[in-house]
Amino acid sequence: MWIRIRTEDVNFSMPAPLSMVGLVLRAVPEAAFAKMREKVEPPYDQLLTKQTIAFLWQECWGSLKPYKGLELVHVEADGTYVSIRL
Repeated sequence: MWIRIRTEDVNFSMPAPLSMVGLVLRAVPEAAFAKMREKVEPPYDQLLTKQTIAFLWQECWGSLKPYKGLELVHVEADGTYVSIRL
């Protein structure tokens, strides 16, 4: 996965391996998930747990491999460009 950010002053590009997403999910504190749950209406708030998101990622990340190059995020506004590609 590549993360690219371009502004008038900065041109930033960073590779982010898909395998690192699992590590990042484990590093996110449970308090962050609690804040997210506050913004989601019941009964769906019960699904927003660290364990559920980690399980979904483990089940889905292998199926993303055939879509190498797929652009997940593409935003251009005020001279700023943000792109996230698999």
